[in-house]
Amino acid sequence: MELLSVMLQIQHEALSTLGLAVAIGIAVSAAAFGIGKIGQSALEGIARQPESASDIRTTMIISAALIEGVALFAIVVCGFILS
Repeated sequence: MELLSVMLQIQHEALSTLGLAVAIGIAVSAAAFGIGKIGQSALEGIARQPESASDIRTTMIISAALIEGVALFAIVVCGFILS
């Protein structure tokens, strides 16, 4: 009976680690998709109005930095949940 409880504890730890890896993967993939969409929209906007390229580029960099910060925060929260 003690062996079964040890095996269940090991399985619980393994599943929680796997869940953490999946959650981090989803957070990073979503952030990468969002930043890619921002880049796509910025390039389309610059192609349509080249005179406003600096404004669009600045807005794109700020938006990408905010999304990257949220993704990093999600990774940190997942790490805190594991411990």
